Amino acid sequence: MESKVLEHSKASEVFNKDKERVGWHDETLWFVRSKRDKAAHNIPDWELLRSTASSIKHNVLSNMHDYLVEFEKNALANGVHIHWAADAEEHNKIVHGIIAKHGVTRMVKSKSMLTEECHLNDYLAKNGVEVIDTDLGERIVQLRDEPPSHIVLPAIHLKKEDVGETFHIHLGTEKGNKDPQYLTEAARHHLRETFLTRKIALTGVNFAVAQTGEFVVCTNEGNADMGAHLADVHIACMGFEKLIPRREHLGVFLRLLARSATGQPITTYSSHFKKPREGQEMHIVIVDNGRSTQLGREDFRNSLKCIRCGACMNTCPVYRRSGGHSYHNAVAGPIGSILAPNLDMRKNADLPFASTLCGSCSNVCPVKIDIHDQLYKWRQVIVKEGYAATSKKLGMGAMTFTLSNPAIYQTGGKVGRWFMRNIPFVVNNGLNPWFKNREMPEPPKESFREWYLNNKKS
Repeated sequence: MESKVLEHSKASEVFNKDKERVGWHDETLWFVRSKRDKAAHNIPDWELLRSTASSIKHNVLSNMHDYLVEFEKNALANGVHIHWAADAEEHNKIVHGIIAKHGVTRMVKSKSMLTEECHLNDYLAKNGVEVIDTDLGERIVQLRDEPPSHIVLPAIHLKKEDVGETFHIHLGTEKGNKDPQYLTEAARHHLRETFLTRKIALTGVNFAVAQTGEFVVCTNEGNADMGAHLADVHIACMGFEKLIPRREHLGVFLRLLARSATGQPITTYSSHFKKPREGQEMHIVIVDNGRSTQLGREDFRNSLKCIRCGACMNTCPVYRRSGGHSYHNAVAGPIGSILAPNLDMRKNADLPFASTLCGSCSNVCPVKIDIHDQLYKWRQVIVKEGYAATSKKLGMGAMTFTLSNPAIYQTGGKVGRWFMRNIPFVVNNGLNPWFKNREMPEPPKESFREWYLNNKKS
């Protein structure tokens, strides 16, 4: 389902052609952000929870080796098969190997951003395995041959009219019917047969407990439970950063996760998987895929604290007005923009610049990741490594020269103001990115320096 990669700014222009949808997308996500604020303010110890969660995750990142060994030991004792994957390719081969061993060609999958990161669906399809995503939002975008646009709300970019048309084409629902209850019921009947006939189910992992070797999957639809409990084989895929030390720490993260994501007190289902039921196989695939590199980057290792709540997306003024697909990465928004360059700095060099650096993302992050600081630091790294666009390099070089020479700066200001007053089309044209979506300001009669020199005595 990979499409041609456009830079964020270009892809945003495509999304912004539909102004009505942009406004609706913006308002909808801000509504979710507002629900988050209300949920947070209802807990007196909210900031203590955030600090505690951040400290727990800091402890995990500082002792990752020990916790991974402990988790593997306890999971194996529980009768679970453990697999280690260095990268996306190895992850996909491991999953396909388990499927092939059982002679199965059809599988159900609940939401898993790791498998999106690894492009598992595409890999399995090329190897003759049909994958049905069972999360409603994920199933909608899968039917449309699109990637998710949000890590919690995969189809947030779509309206109910879009879903109605998609279901009419693929599920045979009544044409023009956009009633959410009708469409949800159609999806339920469509997926029920799938759950009953698939022998292998794959889930993600929200939290993995080193102390007990168990893992927790959080959903609102119960689709992960339906798939895992009916299947003969349960495969759970996780990035190694999903570890937490002890079971008692779950209380901290479960109170933060849903409130940060959707404003709910808790997810409808928080399911604990410790050992396979009698006659069932359970596999856990633990994936690196660049995480060790990120762990070794002192300025960026905190990004591995992320619990995938999506709060930073819901609050980000850039994400809300550009859409998740403009980020050309499995994880979009601010958090994706600090994770993606670690995977491929050249391909994702544009993403850290898709930000106003307003800091709203850091303010809402439940584990206190310094997201906007990391965005700024990634910009510096990308420029130093030579991955910045040529136009940006030339522009920044010109600004460096101008701002380093007071006489040139003052002369440039005068010339610019004269052109804006007398020949405005020199500035007000398509070559000026600011002019594309804004009205240029009325040029001042004098600069601040001129005003100050004229008025300092008075």
